[in-house]
Amino acid sequence: MHSNQITGRTRALLERDTLMRWITRFLSALFVTGCLVAAGGCSTNPATGEKQLILVDQAQEIRIGQEASPKFLQGNGGTVPSQKLVGYVRDIGQKMAAQSELPNLPWEFHVIDSELVNAFALPGGKVFLSRGLLVKLTNEAQVAGVLGHEIGHVTARHIAQQMTTQILLRAGGTAVAMGTRHSDSVWADAIGKASETGSVLYLLKFSRDHENQSDELGVRYMTRLGYNPWGQVQILQLLKAVADEHGGGGVEWMRTHPLPESRVKRVADMVATLYPESSPTGDGFFSDRFRVKVLDELAKLPKPKHPRQFNRKKGKGKSLR
Repeated sequence: MHSNQITGRTRALLERDTLMRWITRFLSALFVTGCLVAAGGCSTNPATGEKQLILVDQAQEIRIGQEASPKFLQGNGGTVPSQKLVGYVRDIGQKMAAQSELPNLPWEFHVIDSELVNAFALPGGKVFLSRGLLVKLTNEAQVAGVLGHEIGHVTARHIAQQMTTQILLRAGGTAVAMGTRHSDSVWADAIGKASETGSVLYLLKFSRDHENQSDELGVRYMTRLGYNPWGQVQILQLLKAVADEHGGGGVEWMRTHPLPESRVKRVADMVATLYPESSPTGDGFFSDRFRVKVLDELAKLPKPKHPRQFNRKKGKGKSLR
């Protein structure tokens, strides 16, 4: 037998072995994915009314949020040094969470000592609002709008959906371990490290559909407490204006919460349709109370621990780092 024939046969055997290994891994991944799907199943979300495939149970979400919260606080300047301010935001947040479909979650509401214009929710009901965002607001209805939106991400289980997507996309690999009962610290550590380094929490970047759902849920919760739903429209307009002012930057919140022009119009149309009795110039904004409880209190505080940082490279505009 000629050497080239031996080489050809050897190559064919190697290619066949490679193909069989690939098929085995592929079928294993399909099997693992199928097991995960069967274990998790689909359930109807009471907040959205939609069927959802979630492979992370609520107890896991709570544990992940509890582990990640201290790391997130530490990486973003800690808590603002004002118990009055923290208590004010916490009081509004707890009242709104009580109006949601998940009132029994261990909800927490924090004000972080950061100039970044930001608001965020971690799994299990941990909600954060930045000092930099508060100082931009003009009334209490806007505070309720921001908190309601973040509460909506939690009740709609958008974060758990993102985690499920990661599990399914990488089933058969290390991500499968994230779906087990031993995985909570893995997710918490990933979230904590992302916030400590100032990077986007890639696991929690929301889609346009998620944003639309949270807008609707936020309006639902704030109106149940008597806030004017136009406060939600105002906050979106304000965030868009701040971002435009800094050439598309300046708003950390927009890195994980897409805000196209159409979204502002969509929320305004929704409010006008669902709450025709409300008015952009009507009652329910509580501007005077906000000025005393928030703006006057902010004016007494020292500079934030987590200052705003801009990229000032020529031609790059101003964007947060």
